[in-house]
Amino acid sequence: MNSEKGNYFEWVYQVVREIPAGRVTSYGAIAHYLGLKSGARMVGYAMNAAHSSPDVPAHRVVNRQGLLTGKHHFANSTRMEELLLDEGVRVENDQVLDFPTRFWDPEKELES
Repeated sequence: MNSEKGNYFEWVYQVVREIPAGRVTSYGAIAHYLGLKSGARMVGYAMNAAHSSPDVPAHRVVNRQGLLTGKHHFANSTRMEELLLDEGVRVENDQVLDFPTRFWDPEKELES
């Protein structure tokens, strides 16, 4: 099971590495793109474990409404927002502003 989990996490990380700076995507969009039955929750688990992979921009993954639900898994509760702000993504009350414009859909952006 651990090797399966490791492979699953790496698939998620490969997609997350493709998200351009200044854009965000959702856990569910990644799961849908990968065709993974376990869905958004498992993508969330992968993002929580991304701390061991510093080349994974986990701050660019938010929930389907653009909320920074993963912020508690960063060094401090404001770090996710700080990283997004550094990329020009404005956040207010843990919500990505202009979320529909900032949303990056791997289904549309990546060729399978």
